[in-house]
Amino acid sequence: MIILGIESATDLVGAALDVDGATRAEVSEAGGRRHAEALAPAIADVLSAGGVALSDLDAIAVDLGPGLFTGLRVGLATAKGLSQALGTGLLGCTSLEALACGALDEGWSGTVLAVVDARRGEVFVGRYGRDATNGTVELVAPARHRPEELSSLATGLSGVLALGDGALRYRDLLEGIDGVTMGESTRAHPSPATLASLAARRIAAGARLVGPAELGAMYLRDADARINWVRRDPVGASGA
Repeated sequence: MIILGIESATDLVGAALDVDGATRAEVSEAGGRRHAEALAPAIADVLSAGGVALSDLDAIAVDLGPGLFTGLRVGLATAKGLSQALGTGLLGCTSLEALACGALDEGWSGTVLAVVDARRGEVFVGRYGRDATNGTVELVAPARHRPEELSSLATGLSGVLALGDGALRYRDLLEGIDGVTMGESTRAHPSPATLASLAARRIAAGARLVGPAELGAMYLRDADARINWVRRDPVGASGA
């Protein structure tokens, strides 16, 4: 099975090809918030490097978030457009699970606290572990938190790996907690290859592919434009 993974939920944007359960090619770049400009070339490059045509794809995996609103929309719109044009099914995975899956696949045997920087003084957090079948299992569902709550989410557990750009930004709240190990900067963002690999395993386990209309983003918060609009004073309320 040939799966195209599309990653754009955080500052990292890119694509990867998983062919029969192994990563064949991956292209990504981080920083600059250039999701719209960088994603299409990344997909073209990864297909070329992997020797695969769009018509060869059996499935498209995409990061549903939580993360950056613009990045999420670029990735979802691209995945849905390709799905519509090619008649190829979609599978969505969350950014937090993809973060955790990367660490667990590389041998972390304890709990993973995946933390994505939500900006505006908030973080998106999920907690994950490994189940008996060597897969990733969700221990605490993704949710929005204040950074000060990170310590309570990590305290009292043994063998916790805190990773993601949110964990790095607020590392002063996590460092020093018994049993907590800080992830490296190389684990700041979910990778396209991990996303595609996670999708491959889910499909092999019987996960159903869906069409464009059935796939939606996991935002966990209103868009900044919506928040700013709601906070505006009603016309004439100030008496000016």
